[in-house]
Amino acid sequence: MAKFNTGVSFTDGSTVTGADLNNITSQLNIYTGVISEQTAMSATVSTADQLLIADTDNGDSGAANRVTVQKLLNDTLTNGTYTNANLTGTITSNRTVSTSATITTGTIPTLVSNNATIGTTTGTAGVFTSGTITTGLIPTLTAGTTTSTAANITNGTIQTLTASTATITGGTYSGAINSTTGTIATLNSTTGTIATLNSTTGTITNLSTTLAGDFTITQGTGTIGTAKVTPTNLSQPFTSGVAVSSTSGTAIDFTSIPSWVKRITLMFNGVNTSGISNIIVQLGAGSFTATNYLSYSCRLGGSSVAGGANFTTGFGISGNSASFLISGSASIALLGSNIWTANGFFAESSGGNGLPFGGSIALSGTLDRVRITTVSGLNTFVTGSINIMYEG
Repeated sequence: MAKFNTGVSFTDGSTVTGADLNNITSQLNIYTGVISEQTAMSATVSTADQLLIADTDNGDSGAANRVTVQKLLNDTLTNGTYTNANLTGTITSNRTVSTSATITTGTIPTLVSNNATIGTTTGTAGVFTSGTITTGLIPTLTAGTTTSTAANITNGTIQTLTASTATITGGTYSGAINSTTGTIATLNSTTGTIATLNSTTGTITNLSTTLAGDFTITQGTGTIGTAKVTPTNLSQPFTSGVAVSSTSGTAIDFTSIPSWVKRITLMFNGVNTSGISNIIVQLGAGSFTATNYLSYSCRLGGSSVAGGANFTTGFGISGNSASFLISGSASIALLGSNIWTANGFFAESSGGNGLPFGGSIALSGTLDRVRITTVSGLNTFVTGSINIMYEG
């Protein structure tokens, strides 16, 4: 049974003085049973429940005052300093931590921090749905939306990243990436728009952007929309040689042809020589090849074929005459393994004949030169001009 300890006892027949009665109250002690033997509250303690508490400003003589649970917690947490406070549960409203804090688990709906170091956030613990971090280091971060003027994120998953400038050294970004400028060393992105991208390595599954610099697509299909592919934009473009006047010499040579060339177009404009020896075209790899050509040419008149002949010293063009000017073009293409084929059609300006020809030759190496000469090698060129154009 709960009781009080008076500190004074009386026996039958004792005389009780006023001092004895005063001692009963002044020396009164409360046994623990006064509290422990009371019936425990079965209901949840509410903020409106009241307690008795002494006001220390009134000294020891002050009477106990009643206070609600809410006022007790509000006043003590607001006005007090707690060096080691471990709070669990969910904080649903704003809280300001003035110096530093370690949060081991929980949900922070809105986080504003001038300087923060967050060790690891995984799973449901430590999920940041919104917040502003102006500076800090987050070793491992899983975040819904982050807005930061300066941050170093060394590891983690960022669902949606919006940055005006950023340097990202690595990571996996499963959401949209919208970056106006920056350098991304390693990028794995399934979707997003990148205005300016400088990437040394990575996989871009779906990229929609304007690329101003060099880039290589090793897999998939690259689509060029309304842009035009011009010769100057190709790594192996159409290249025109310098037209040579065919007015002197027994041979006209085009050398230093690049190794990547796969097709050469040969063009004649009013070409004529000093004799009747047929014109031939020779190819070379380091030096000109003058044997083993498989070539044929003839003259096509209005109703007849004449002058047909085989040529072994070059791709021959039948029908040369000192009085005829020859014009037209021919294509010389790489079949493979340094085997080149040729076909073309020329016309005599005054003879009324067409001059078709064709053939093939196997070179000893990579083609680097073309020569136009005559079968005899003695006739000189006297009129016209010759040029070539090549492509990869």
